[in-house]
Amino acid sequence: MSTIPSKPFDQALFPDGGPRCGLLKFVLWLGFLGLIFAWGGYAMGRIFFYGIGETALDNYFGFGLWITFDLAVIALGAGAFFTGLLRYILNIDPLKNIINLTVIVGFICYSGAMLVLGLDVGQPLRSWFGFWHANVHSMLVEVMFCITCYLMVLAIEFIPLVLENRQLDKIRLIHRISHNFHVFMPLFAGIGAFLSTFHQGSLGGMYGVLFGRPFAFREGFFIWPWTFFLFVLSAVGSGPVFTVLICGIIEKVSGRKLVDFKIKALMGKIAGTMLTIYIVFKIIDTWAWANGYLPSVGLTFDQMYNDVYGTWLLWAEIGVCGVLPAIMLMTPSLRNNPTLLYTAAILDCTGVTINRFVFTVQALAIPVMPFDQWYSYTPNWAEWAPTFLVLAYGALVISLSYRYLPVFPQEKKLNA
Repeated sequence: MSTIPSKPFDQALFPDGGPRCGLLKFVLWLGFLGLIFAWGGYAMGRIFFYGIGETALDNYFGFGLWITFDLAVIALGAGAFFTGLLRYILNIDPLKNIINLTVIVGFICYSGAMLVLGLDVGQPLRSWFGFWHANVHSMLVEVMFCITCYLMVLAIEFIPLVLENRQLDKIRLIHRISHNFHVFMPLFAGIGAFLSTFHQGSLGGMYGVLFGRPFAFREGFFIWPWTFFLFVLSAVGSGPVFTVLICGIIEKVSGRKLVDFKIKALMGKIAGTMLTIYIVFKIIDTWAWANGYLPSVGLTFDQMYNDVYGTWLLWAEIGVCGVLPAIMLMTPSLRNNPTLLYTAAILDCTGVTINRFVFTVQALAIPVMPFDQWYSYTPNWAEWAPTFLVLAYGALVISLSYRYLPVFPQEKKLNA
């Protein structure tokens, strides 16, 4: 009498969607990520022990690579709150097939940003001061509270997905807990949309109120400078396609279809609509800034740029990485072509990253006093290493989630 051998423990944890790579290959991949973790951990250790002086940051460039990275990944992680809003509040049902991935991506982006901020504070053991001794007149305090609370919301949204692991779901209590979590998802989606909208806006508003920095300062609506609204629009115009890019990368690496292309095209259409609105207002804002505000304070457009931080950044941000992907995403024949969709997504995400870079670095590089000169900033290895550590952390979370959690409801059907 023959017996059917039981599945290895690792394989027994796989979701129902289909097979995964062998354990040896997966362990080798984790080993590669571990090397990046070791490099980043070494840099973090030196920074914690010796201080921020280990980096290229100084009294002139208090903001640099880390803040640019934080603002960029937080914007790209906006796919989580915006897709959740569309799925659970506006009830766009097809998005249920990609909503799990948006939550994972959002969780990675926000938790990774918090990790880097712990370094950027300089004395992370005192980071709690911002909560206990809050400066109620600072937009950054509102950002700090909203980001922290929204990360908690993302963790709550992530929990039911973890509990739906193939083996955990067999436990009746855990199955009921995960089901009840899903019942309350619309509530958390609404809370997340509220929190994320305000902190995305206040990140931009922080720059807009810097009256001593003519490159960043903007007039506004009541207490909010125009950058408040532009940061929100740019985030929701890029976040959805960033999720599409991550999905495409997972499909390429795994060799399996995970999400129907129609869903990706829908995400592209949503992002394209918001990107178009953003670009229109961004062009208006730039024109008003160059022809209205700058002359009013005795400055010219040309004084805002030099050989290092040239106008090519502006044309790249608004033209190549703004208008062009907006047209591609809004044109059905272009959007429905996979290659062009992914190209538009890359350009879109690049554009929002350039935007965060110029507001963070270029705004500080421009001389603001008659005796000042242009300065330039180049991050050193101690800044790059923790940045790559966060990227490796994101790859680790996605790898474990894809291997052991039912992230993609359509996977089994698409690969039948």
